Amino acid sequence: MFGKFVYDKGLTKKKELEIETLAGVKKLKLHTNLEDKVESVEVNMGKPIFEPREIPVAYTDESPVKNLKIKTLNKEFTFTCVSMGNPHAVTIVDNVDTFDVEKYGKVLEVDPHFPEKANIEFIEILDDKTVKMRVWERGSGETLACGTGASAVCVACTLNNLVKEKEEITIKLLGGDLKIKYDGDVYMTGPSTTIFEGEIEL
Repeated sequence: MFGKFVYDKGLTKKKELEIETLAGVKKLKLHTNLEDKVESVEVNMGKPIFEPREIPVAYTDESPVKNLKIKTLNKEFTFTCVSMGNPHAVTIVDNVDTFDVEKYGKVLEVDPHFPEKANIEFIEILDDKTVKMRVWERGSGETLACGTGASAVCVACTLNNLVKEKEEITIKLLGGDLKIKYDGDVYMTGPSTTIFEGEIEL
């Protein structure tokens, strides 16, 4: 996490930062431990976008819940489409652990409904405050975590009345848990840990 790096390395002592990313400017709040090292970060992910030109999805619908049915291979999926600065399509499956994410993800990513491709989130609702998720990222394949994807999942689940409205919910990803709250803006909180450090010789 960039915020942890710049704070822990003494490049800033601000605990509230604005970071420019490919998905827009994100506002960070850094939470530190007794050693003054960042241990978790809250990110204001901004407002979700539903307009087809921004998602983008090759259909028009005035409803704020962009539910889209796509039949591919031997299955039919119902997606809720949300943009968090990049396009996401969220669908429920029976068992996310055993679901063949690669088989369906690589086909759905490039489905004609998504003219600029889409990130595909496969989710399982555990209860009204907990969702398990796996993500197929466009151009990358399955990844361990995706902050904008988890944000889109929270928004989609809230719009479809699958989780508690305006309350923080837990999104369980392969790479760990994220806490997400959708209250007009989307707020994401997660742990920030240094895994390793290295140097590049030029």
